[in-house]
Amino acid sequence: MNIAKVDLNLLVYLDVLLREGSVTRAANQLSITQPAMSNGLKRLRDLFKDPILVRTSDGMTPTKRALELQPIIRDVLSKLESSIQPETDFDPATSKRTFRIMTSDYAESTLLLELVGRLSKLAPNITLDLITPSDVTFHDVEQGKVDMAINRFEELPLSFHQKVLWYDSFSCVLSAEHPLVEKWDLNAYIDAQHIWVSKTGFGVGVGIDPNEVQKLGWVDAELTKIGKHRDIRVFTRHYHAALQIAKTQNLIATLPTKVAAIFKNDSSVVLKEPPFDIPPIALKMAWSALLHHDAGHIWLRRLIADVAAEMNTF
Repeated sequence: MNIAKVDLNLLVYLDVLLREGSVTRAANQLSITQPAMSNGLKRLRDLFKDPILVRTSDGMTPTKRALELQPIIRDVLSKLESSIQPETDFDPATSKRTFRIMTSDYAESTLLLELVGRLSKLAPNITLDLITPSDVTFHDVEQGKVDMAINRFEELPLSFHQKVLWYDSFSCVLSAEHPLVEKWDLNAYIDAQHIWVSKTGFGVGVGIDPNEVQKLGWVDAELTKIGKHRDIRVFTRHYHAALQIAKTQNLIATLPTKVAAIFKNDSSVVLKEPPFDIPPIALKMAWSALLHHDAGHIWLRRLIADVAAEMNTF
């Protein structure tokens, strides 16, 4: 194929079509008519000798070939956009920009707490809009509507940029008055009652079924491997709630160590190592290719990475 004979606008059409999954929405996004967008899809099919999008019961679904092309096209267009846009300086000391960050309760309780303190000194006029995982989708991040997502992700779209901020172990939090403080072992842990905190991703969550162990996350997955099952009395989506309940009740909270460390100087609480192995978890920062070359975004990403690196030393 001679690239000189290819209408490069078709690559823009393909990028938007795959992102929107709809000819109508893609046309609106590009401010062109629906017939023009339909003609563009026809030309794309001719160009790649592939249907690109096919109608299914779930709507317009990308073909395998289209899914292979998507991250490649997105990367090419992102680099092209950044190369033709004029460079602009970003001054954090004077910027009044708002950054929207999708963040889990885990990240808010640890990383974001430190980040806000750093921003107040370096960028006093910058505003952070912290959004919960249930409020956004991967699509929102991909389109740049959300600046970044900070969470523990099992999978991320190939089009995203990502960085591991740290790996965290687990600790058990229990009241200093808990009867198991002096006889801490696996059998005592299993016989006790527990608090569970969700591992949140994207999208609206649903209620928990205590019998569906495979959906309960890292702690319970490891217990299952050794043929054990804990008695969970409270399910919560908030780490601070779990900490307070563990502090005042005879319930054990098994949490990422950086969260448990919030109570490390509280004499009414005891932190214990789990009496079984739990693999460490990774906190990641993910963002859209559309924002990868933005000067302000680059500055914030570097600051977050620096704060995370400092927090990882203690």
